Order: sequence, then structure tokens, then C-alpha cells
Amino acid sequence: MPKTLIHNRNLIKLPLAVFLVAFFIAGCPEEEKAKSMDNSQESAIEAKKSQDKPGNQDYEQATFAAGCFWGIQAAFDKVPGVKSTMVGYTGGKTENPTYMQVCSDKTGHAEAVLIEYDPNEISYKQLVDVFWQIHDPTTLNRQGPDFGTQYRSAIFYHNEEQKKAAEISKQNLQKSGKFENPIVTEIVPASAFYKAEDYHQQYFQKNQNVTCHIPEFTLKPQKVVKTEEEWKKQLTKMQYEVTRKKATEPPFSGKYDNFFEKGIYRCVVCGNVLFTSETKFDSGCGWPSFYEAASDEKIEKKTDRSHGMVRTEVICSRCGAHLGHLFKDAPQTPTSLRYCINSAALDFEEKKEEKK
Repeated sequence: MPKTLIHNRNLIKLPLAVFLVAFFIAGCPEEEKAKSMDNSQESAIEAKKSQDKPGNQDYEQATFAAGCFWGIQAAFDKVPGVKSTMVGYTGGKTENPTYMQVCSDKTGHAEAVLIEYDPNEISYKQLVDVFWQIHDPTTLNRQGPDFGTQYRSAIFYHNEEQKKAAEISKQNLQKSGKFENPIVTEIVPASAFYKAEDYHQQYFQKNQNVTCHIPEFTLKPQKVVKTEEEWKKQLTKMQYEVTRKKATEPPFSGKYDNFFEKGIYRCVVCGNVLFTSETKFDSGCGWPSFYEAASDEKIEKKTDRSHGMVRTEVICSRCGAHLGHLFKDAPQTPTSLRYCINSAALDFEEKKEEKK
């Protein structure tokens, strides 16, 4: 998939008096941004063009504009499956724009966030759902106190699949009646993305007392639903019996029972990240054992009264696959818990050593 062309540019140094005049003309409303503009003179980034690609080729990119990019970046940084974010300028005609030039409302650029995400952990549709939740898509060129075309609502798609997903999502949201006014969000092709000055990156992390227009949001997991015939075609006989029919593989027979390589364990059915090697331990029970899940959102727990017993069943939150059972019989672990999981329900991904 083609990756966005990203440009680094330098912030032109200006005497304080010239800077204040230029800022007043630009009309940017945020006082905090005005202060940081003054501070940024000592930390301008190198002015050169480069084509940056994701560090992991399995990751994909998404680009959104929804008002002040400080809050947008902070919101997407919280989303599981998002691996990196970068704020910058895109959608305009000026090459290598500075922040002040973008604030002049003459470059055509929008403040935007370029996201790299793992499609095995989060879908593009889910990212679009977050996008709708964190801003008002019915206000033209304005979010909260910020106004100007640089604050417009826009989805910059990177391929035809993203375009289709964004358009369908927009249509469904408009039909839902959530907003009284029409949605004005642009859905346009991704173009050159110019990385913003260093002081803008992860701004909320650096400045704890700053607020923005971004509301609290909740990410709803996207369910994977298939027919029984589709499951049978996708899975081996053992995988199907365990994950779809709640069977239990024979003890000491699974390939991950006596296995302690470093990496992550995904759901064999949908790829959802379930456990990590850091929480795996040798319980001697004959099945892979973990004392903690990757996160509470990755799994579901249900009471299981089958076979004349009362147990806690562990299920994949994304596809509903049966994984195993949870027991409170491991006092030697930090949680005293033992997630007893079938190897047939897991797919191991080895941790790649970082190059020095």
C-alpha cells in the first residue's frame, strides 16, 4: 500500500516583534500555541524532504483532521492498536509550511494527524468511529474556539478501501440522527504530509495543564462474525472444535504447552492480541498458562456450568472464540490467577529483536 509522503521543514526564525505581528494577522486563537511558538525558535527541525515509511511494514496508515491537532493526537494515542502518531499539515498547496503560515489561512493546509496502526488489532472502521466521537463534524472550518480552514473536519484516505469505509460510515452517521445539522467532513485523497514543528508533537504529554475541545470517548470493539461453514474453511479440525464447539485439547499435546519464546499470543481465529510471553508460566497442568491477559478489553469471561462444574470460561472479545478457562489457583504468580488456554486457540508471534 502506498505510504504518505512526509516532509520535515524548518521553522523560520523571526525577531519577537515580527513574530507577534505575524501571529496577530494570522488570527490563531490559542494563547498556549502563541507561547510555544516563541519557545520553538531554539528547537526548529531540519529543513529537508524525506519519504518516511512505517517501521513495521505490516502496519497501515490513516490521516484525520478534526480541529486542533494537539487533542486529536492525544486521543488517538490512547487507542489500542495505534502504534505511532505524528501531527502535521496536509491538504494544501504550500510546500514546507510553517505553523504561522498555516494559521494565516492562506496555505490551504489542515492541521492533521498521521497514524500508523496494526490492522490485526484495530480496523480502519474503528479509527473512523473514534474520529467521529472526538469532534463535531457539522461545524464548517471550526472546532470549539478554533476557527479557520486549517481546523476543518477531513478524512484523508490512503486507498480505495479506506475511501469506501469512510463514505459508508459518514452516510450511516448522518442517517442515525445523532446530529441535527449536515455533516460537512471532507473525504479526500491523502497527499503530501508535512511534519509539524517538534514542540507540537505529543504536546499534551509535555504540557499537562493544557485543555482542548476533545471530549471523552469509548472505543467499541468491532466483532468478527462468520458462518459455521466459513469457520470450518478457515480453521483446522482441532481449531474449529476448540474455538467454535468449546472442546478441550488433550493435556500436554498442544505446541505451546512447554513453549517459552518471547512474543505475543493472538487469537488463532481473528488475530486479536490475547496474551504475552511476559505473563506465561509453567503451571504443570498440561496447557499453556498465563497469569494475566494482554488487556481486559481483549477477553470476555462467562460462567460455565458444563460437565457438572462451575468454571469461568475465557472468550475472545472480538470473535467469540472459546479459549479456555480461568482459575484462581496460582498463588506463585503476581495475580494468583491461571488462564488455562488451549494451544489450538492461539497463534504465536515471535518478538523481533531491535537492530542496534
